[in-house]
Formats: sequence, C-alpha cells, structure tokens
Amino acid sequence: MSKLGTLGARLHHGEVGYDFVKNRKIWYGISILITITAIVGLAVRGLHMGIEFQGGAVFTTPKNMSASVAQTETWAEEASGHDAIVQKLGDGSLRIQIAGTDTQQSDQIKEDLSKSLDVSAEKINADLVGPSWGDQIANKAWQGLGIFMVLVVIYLAIAFEWRMALAAFVALIHDITITVGIYALVGFEVTPGTVIGLLTILGYSLYDTVVVFDSLKEQTRDITKQTRWTYAEIANRSINSTLVRSINTTVVALLPVAGLLFIGGGVLGAGMLNDISLSLFVGLAAGAYSSIFIATPLVADLKEAEPQMKALKKRVLAKRAQTAAKGESAESAADEGVYDAAEPDDAAPAVVGPRNQPASRGRGRGRPSGKRR
Repeated sequence: MSKLGTLGARLHHGEVGYDFVKNRKIWYGISILITITAIVGLAVRGLHMGIEFQGGAVFTTPKNMSASVAQTETWAEEASGHDAIVQKLGDGSLRIQIAGTDTQQSDQIKEDLSKSLDVSAEKINADLVGPSWGDQIANKAWQGLGIFMVLVVIYLAIAFEWRMALAAFVALIHDITITVGIYALVGFEVTPGTVIGLLTILGYSLYDTVVVFDSLKEQTRDITKQTRWTYAEIANRSINSTLVRSINTTVVALLPVAGLLFIGGGVLGAGMLNDISLSLFVGLAAGAYSSIFIATPLVADLKEAEPQMKALKKRVLAKRAQTAAKGESAESAADEGVYDAAEPDDAAPAVVGPRNQPASRGRGRGRPSGKRR
C-alpha cells in the first residue's frame, strides 16, 4: 500500500489526526481576511465585464500577424475612440474587442484597422454583440444561482438538518465571494464562460461538504447515549476520516483545470480559456478549503450550542475528570476498554491523536477488558 493510502487508512480508523475543529477560530480568521480582501478588490477595481455584457464589436485578423499587441491596441483605440482589448491567439491571429460600437462604426473601424495592419479588410472578421444579450445572460445566471441555492438548502435540511444546510450555504457564499474577488484583483475578463465556471464550482464545493456531513451524520447517531466523546470531537473525526478522499478528488480535478489555465491560456495564448479555467481553479481550491475548515467546524459550533450537546459535553468532561482522579488518563481508559455500563457498543468514536483508538466491540459492556490491574 502507498504511503498516502496508509495515511488515509490511519486517518479513517482514528490512529492519527489533526484537530481542525479545535483550531476553527484560526480558519475563521483566515477566511474572513481573504473574504474582506476579495470584497475590497471588487469594490475598488470592479469586474472587467466582457463585450458580451457591454455590447460592441469583435474583430479577428488572419493568422500569423506580425503586429504586436500593444501597437494593435493603439491603432484600435485611435480608430474607435474607445478602449480596446487585444489578444494574440495561438495561431498568431489577433482578437480585438472594442466596446460601445454600432454597425456603422464597426465598418469604419474595420477599414482603419485594415490600413494600419496592412491587410485586406475582407480578411478581417467582424462580429457585433448587443448589450441586451449580455443582460439576458446575467439575469439567467442570477436566476440559476438563486434556484440552486434554494434547492441546496432545502435538500440538506431534509437529508441532514437545518444547521448543516446553513453551514453549507455559508461555505458556498464564501467560495463565490473569493472567486469573484480574485477576478476583480487579477483583472480577467468576465464572459459567459466565467458564469458557467462559477455555477460549476458550486457543485464541486457542495460535493466535498456533503461527503463530510454524511460521515458526521453516521457517527453522531445516538450520540447522547454515550459519554466518551463530544460532538466537536466526532465532527473532527469525520473531517479526518474523509480528508484523503477530499484531497484526492480536489487534486484530480485541479490538474486538468491548471492545464487549461497555465498552458492553454498562458503558454499557448488561448485567452478565452482563461475565462472559465480561472473560475474553476480558484473555486475548486476554495471549495475544498471551505468544506474542511469552514462548513464542518461551523456545524460543530451550531450543534454544541444546543442544550442536549451542552449537557453531553458536561457529562463527557465530568467522566474524564473522574477517570483522571482515579489515577488514569482518558487515553488509557479508552485503550483498556473501561466503558460506562449504559454506553452502547456501537457508539461512534471521535478520536484525535495516535492513541485514541476505539475499543473492540467484542469486549462487552460495563466490564473492564484488556490489561488487568
């Protein structure tokens, strides 16, 4: 078995682990800082909306043009009187975007560009985009996002509970805010591909969160019938038991997206790939982070505010203090199989650390087993 597979098995069985829930204030602070940075970037720089949302003209030149991007931008701005965006595509052709132009203006701009670029006007392809089309796309995107959020909250509230639905909703808002903020800071163009990418990352983010929640739901069944573990400890066990799976799925998803972003968009110059690949790359990474560091710790905070969970935590701490008073550590008590007589054998353990392993079910109830004293 590989080292990663061995680590995954040890995490799943509670032989090793990291206390994510205990350090949740650190993760909350990091997320708040990143989110504030994203919001400030969005407020100061704003989004660079693509021509699909503003309306205008897109001119595409023949292949293997010798003119530079900077020089072409200057010519396009002089011909149109508006700001221009020029991208050099992988085949050497130039893609020139000019917002706020109509049909008559585009014909004149096309003639001026053909003279500046020293190419026949018939070889320059011109496409006009009306702003109403972009408005329709934006409205549909907002409608789709709203419907998705409502359905997600309803489903999670039914399948799990409202606290998990609320935590998942907060994680999704966290992921979208960070992704949109990165777009504002980087200055990438927002196109329909960006909208598709944003809607796609919601599914990935939700998948990681639901995997952890499903494990948490299974391990906290009949939690109040035992006095070994608090809800937060079981929540932490759920994160650790699914950690390697979350890492594997995220890395596998990020690799092809990174290829699109850094190789397709950066090296080959296919600028249109950046529109969707950046949103996917940032969103996938943020989704994996939020499912581990935000959603589950937030559920633990919400659940431990319940009277039943507060009472359970008091009983657990009281039992551990009683065990310690007898000259035993809580770890040795668990290792030696000292159970409460009323505790069910299938109570879900939430082990943190290498020694906290659940005792065997075959040891029976209400009687010590293992090492004799």
